[in-house]
Amino acid sequence: MAPKAKVNPKPSPSPTPPAAQSVPLEDLFAALHRHAQNSEYELAARVADQVLAIAPGDEDALRCKVVALIKSDAIDKALSTIQASRHLPIHLKFYEAYCLYRQNKLHEALKVLDGQERNSMILQLESQILYRLGKMDACMESYDKIQRFKIDSLDLKTNIIAALIASGRSAEVQETMDALKVKATSNFELAYNYACSLIEKKKYAEAEQQLLSARRIGQEMLMEEDYADDEIETELAPIAVQLAYVHQLQGQTEEAIEAYMSIINRNLSDASSLAVATNNLISLRGTKDVSDSLRRLDRLIEKGTGARQFQLANSLDFKLSTRQKESLYANRLLLLLQANRLDQAQEVISALPEMFPDGVTPVLLQAALLVREKKAAKAEEVLIHYADKFPDKSRPVLLARAQIAAAAGHFQISVESLLKIPEIQNMPATVATLVSLQERIGDFSSAAAVLDSAIDWWKNAMTEENKLDLIMQKAAAFKLNHGREEEASQLYEKLVKSHGNIEALVGLVMTAAHTDLEKAELYEKQLKQLSGLKQLNVESLEKTPGARHVEGTHAVKVEVPEDVKKAKTKKRKRKPRYPKGFDPANPGPPPDPERWLPKRERSSYRPKRKDKRSQIRGSQGAVVREKHDSIAPATSSSVNGPSSKSGQNTSSSSKSGPQKVTSSEQSKASSKSKKKSRS
Repeated sequence: MAPKAKVNPKPSPSPTPPAAQSVPLEDLFAALHRHAQNSEYELAARVADQVLAIAPGDEDALRCKVVALIKSDAIDKALSTIQASRHLPIHLKFYEAYCLYRQNKLHEALKVLDGQERNSMILQLESQILYRLGKMDACMESYDKIQRFKIDSLDLKTNIIAALIASGRSAEVQETMDALKVKATSNFELAYNYACSLIEKKKYAEAEQQLLSARRIGQEMLMEEDYADDEIETELAPIAVQLAYVHQLQGQTEEAIEAYMSIINRNLSDASSLAVATNNLISLRGTKDVSDSLRRLDRLIEKGTGARQFQLANSLDFKLSTRQKESLYANRLLLLLQANRLDQAQEVISALPEMFPDGVTPVLLQAALLVREKKAAKAEEVLIHYADKFPDKSRPVLLARAQIAAAAGHFQISVESLLKIPEIQNMPATVATLVSLQERIGDFSSAAAVLDSAIDWWKNAMTEENKLDLIMQKAAAFKLNHGREEEASQLYEKLVKSHGNIEALVGLVMTAAHTDLEKAELYEKQLKQLSGLKQLNVESLEKTPGARHVEGTHAVKVEVPEDVKKAKTKKRKRKPRYPKGFDPANPGPPPDPERWLPKRERSSYRPKRKDKRSQIRGSQGAVVREKHDSIAPATSSSVNGPSSKSGQNTSSSSKSGPQKVTSSEQSKASSKSKKKSRS
């Protein structure tokens, strides 16, 4: 904001210092204007202080000082200046809210904006705060109000498209861009946002091409603005991460992992892109290399200060969206469960509800921890309590409860959970699951009622892919298997009359054979005859006694054509597989053919000869006395010496017989002492 020159400043009630009076106010305001025009904001703040020293409470000087401090990223000083001037009749609420927004005190910033006139600047700041808080519906309401002012700003239009995608309204992006009169090629941010909308609509090939276009546009624009190569790479890092994510969604796992690792190894200064790449890499790995994944996440999540137990490193709390932060903490908790670190997982669980009070992720992760602790009933109780308390967020919670209950054998609870989600109750997968669960319970009538309800719903459904035929065919097969041939016959007949399905015709003939033989014969004529059964006499086949069981095996000669014989005898030549580093041209000496045999069985084995030269001759009593004399000092040395090496030296100093006995006695004593120490 460029200050205007002042000729008649407001009179100040307090006396001015002599040093400040020496410079005329006109010159100070001219210097202030010059510094603002040249973006020398620190110098502008100093000159504004000189003006305020001469004329305390001057509104223009105070505004210039606050703006200069904000432009120079001295947010704390700007906020303290605003708070120190609250006694003055100067309206600085917008700047105060902006400073609180920069300090990530979002709720306080919204409170400051309450009651203020909703001009374009207030609405833009409010929408940015709501976007950071993840309140996308309220954010879009603010942007709708901003559009009434008809502000022609490309940055504002880019933010509107980004908020539209974040609120889950990607289908409206193209229409909104046409209304705002912008194209995806206007700048690389818009091209990136448009690619994100294509990803949400699962148009991955188009999204990949759009991301490549965004990278090309960004490189050209930033090179024209004289950005350095590393700065360009940092600015375009989100596009690189999103390209890797598209590869991941397309099932190109190796390409995605290679792209993520390339981004991480380059160690870009864009901390948010590095965090997203790390998180996506960990989710792509799954349960592989859990320890390495935990080490990577520990660099992003650290112990908090004050009341907060955890916080993100590198100011990521201010840079990532709420959904991205939830994903980081959720992946860390799941990895801790995989590593069986339940105590650390419990610490994370206790901190999540305060960090994400409006999210469903904390209660789902709490249920996962309870299941890991084999407390399935407690997990079901926690989930149903949350679903009853927040019915608008109950769908993923009820699905999780149904899965946990089915895995634990609580089939009735699983059925009740699925029946509480009316929007998916008639989908083929849900119908199949409900029928299977009720069959396990033994409630066949309820299973049939689920199928009948689904048939009625699909009859009136106005969808592109109608599943009525599929549901009717499965319902007919179910009723046929459970003794309801009449109902199954009616369903099969409706299918035959509506579409003429061969499978339905076969089913109708089979069911009508039990209930209405004339109808079965009538529809049987519509079946096509098999080519191999034209000369087969059915009556004579029925009179045959059937196949006989013959004891023993009999060889049956089957004539095989010559071409089939040649095809069978022809063996496929395969290229031999060699060990790693083996050169078939220089194989070296052949391996020992007896290398798999024990050494005693090899032809080259030669047993060691016993040394009979040191044998002691004499009477039996003399040998026993010598043994007794030699054992006594050896035993005392093994008791007195704590080191096992001294015992080894004593036994290996000589090859005589008594000392061999000593070593065996030593090993027995040491083995007993080890067992005692273990107990």
